[in-house]
Amino acid sequence: MLKTGVTGGIGSGKTTVCKIFELLGVPVYYADQRAKELMQEDKHLAEAIRQLMGPEAYVEGKLNRQFIAEKVFNNKPLLAKLNALVHPVVTRDVKQWMEHLEQVPYAIEESAILFESGSHRILDTIIVVYAPQAERIRRVQARDQLTYEQVIARMRNQMPDEEKVKMADFVIYNDMRHSLIKQVLAIHHILLSMSREEFKGSAPSPTEG
Repeated sequence: MLKTGVTGGIGSGKTTVCKIFELLGVPVYYADQRAKELMQEDKHLAEAIRQLMGPEAYVEGKLNRQFIAEKVFNNKPLLAKLNALVHPVVTRDVKQWMEHLEQVPYAIEESAILFESGSHRILDTIIVVYAPQAERIRRVQARDQLTYEQVIARMRNQMPDEEKVKMADFVIYNDMRHSLIKQVLAIHHILLSMSREEFKGSAPSPTEG
């Protein structure tokens, strides 16, 4: 099974792209959402977060997302420490998820910080969803009810999309000029072909015992 990553900056439309892949029958692991669940469910991780962020990080046993977001908003060193706790747990979780998948040509891990977290190292191919910054800002403001300044601040905490594009195997342009469905279908067929070739390469030849 091929392991594929989908990433892109905030507002790029990577989740929309993944929903199209899901309609094609491709399993998708949403790392950003799963990270929030693990911060709640994993007792060892939760205790480590309390030690780092303080007891206010959890209220009545529930993750205090607003408190954590405010603490790390303009504090990159603290954000890096939090990520260093969360990322290994998510990486272990996605590995287990992929190991339990059966008879699928490829699966996807979707994450906004695929490169920043190092998750790309366990994957075979990377897809970057790219959108112009002005369009991304407009989408995030409409979706999350944020100010222009708040969106820009969040973007500054992520690797620039131009750098991600350089590291990608495939780029999907979500700029209102290119068809998302056509681009996803084209990459889907390539990945299916790559999966078949990898299966042939790993299967024993007829002359082998």
